[in-house]
Amino acid sequence: MWAASCLASCCAACACDACRTVVSGISRRSARIAYCGLFALSLIVSWMLREVAAPLMEKIPWINTFHHTPSREWFETDAVLRVSLGNFLFFTIFAVMMVGVKTQRDPRDGLHHGGWMMKIICWCLLVIFMFFLPNEIINFYETISKFGSGLFLLVQVVLLLDFVHRWNDTWVGYDERFWFIALFVVSLFCYLASFVFSGLLFHWFTPSGHDCGLNTFFIVMTLISVFVFAIVALHPAVNGSILPASVLSVYCTYLCYSALSSEPRDYECNGLHKHSKAVSTGTLTLGLCTTVLSVVYSAVRAGSSTTLLSPPGSPRAGSEKPLLPLDKAAEHEEKEKSKPVSYSYSFFHLIFSLASMYSAMLLTGWSTSVGASGKLVDVGWPSVWVRIITGWVTAALYIWSLIAPIMFPEREF
Repeated sequence: MWAASCLASCCAACACDACRTVVSGISRRSARIAYCGLFALSLIVSWMLREVAAPLMEKIPWINTFHHTPSREWFETDAVLRVSLGNFLFFTIFAVMMVGVKTQRDPRDGLHHGGWMMKIICWCLLVIFMFFLPNEIINFYETISKFGSGLFLLVQVVLLLDFVHRWNDTWVGYDERFWFIALFVVSLFCYLASFVFSGLLFHWFTPSGHDCGLNTFFIVMTLISVFVFAIVALHPAVNGSILPASVLSVYCTYLCYSALSSEPRDYECNGLHKHSKAVSTGTLTLGLCTTVLSVVYSAVRAGSSTTLLSPPGSPRAGSEKPLLPLDKAAEHEEKEKSKPVSYSYSFFHLIFSLASMYSAMLLTGWSTSVGASGKLVDVGWPSVWVRIITGWVTAALYIWSLIAPIMFPEREF
């Protein structure tokens, strides 16, 4: 017994030392990666509790307040929402605290980049505290999460449009034959991929012998968008380019596939998964990892976007101040000045807050369960319509970005 106690104490001490070593190694440059790691950890915790916490939560009196105990899926959804709420509050508090931070001399700059041991402890306490809240608060959070998830998807679309336009401007700006050829090759590949992918969608999701008019409508609308992108972008009156149009075509086609593959497994027109009533652990893990990477990328990309988030006067916002001083006198003078932050800390945390809502909706199937698909990640009709509408919004925003300068020539876009 004494030996076991000593061994446990040694293990606990080693674990604490390891945690202190990790958090002390988080520098200014790696802070955003650390936030992403914390967010990814929240998704892993949500997934684990979704799988194992239901029997325990059924015995908690302030959660199971029903005369008739709900289904297991209800407790799984509730566990995910409670972890998501804790994560949402953590990042929202930081978003509010970081409002107005413009220079690195602001004391809140150190709070944003340091104090990781305390941050992890606070995050754990927040998540644990969420399991003591009444169900009414969780139900309210579930409702607003649907709207927050929509905002997050809108941010994703804006970031994608910003990315493809900057990609095109960079290659065209080289003004060399090689880059023009590369632009043409990439555009051609994207269009071929869109058409081939669309053909596969017809094969997978409009099986013969079934009335699949809705799926056909989704695929045809996507193809129409692909043609409209090319026609508008190449119109002489529009200052467009074929590269953004082709990349957006692939993205909209992917959204259509993602929507159709999220249809219930027992839906007769879901030919890709019609024989799959459940998923293996490997498939479920792959789906969750894809979700994590997508959400984390969007948050990091938003946190470093030069268009959306860089405060005025920051180096990324186009400040003419040299990043490296030319001599020691200039270096000393530069150190005396307040260094601007390179991105908006507040908006960075806000993106993670919205991403917390979005990930909760993915893990709960937008708080719905359809038969055997209640165990699947992001499956159900709400998931289908969210992706379809996201594709339509993407198409509308891209077309607007092309025609707005013509409709309002006196305004700068």
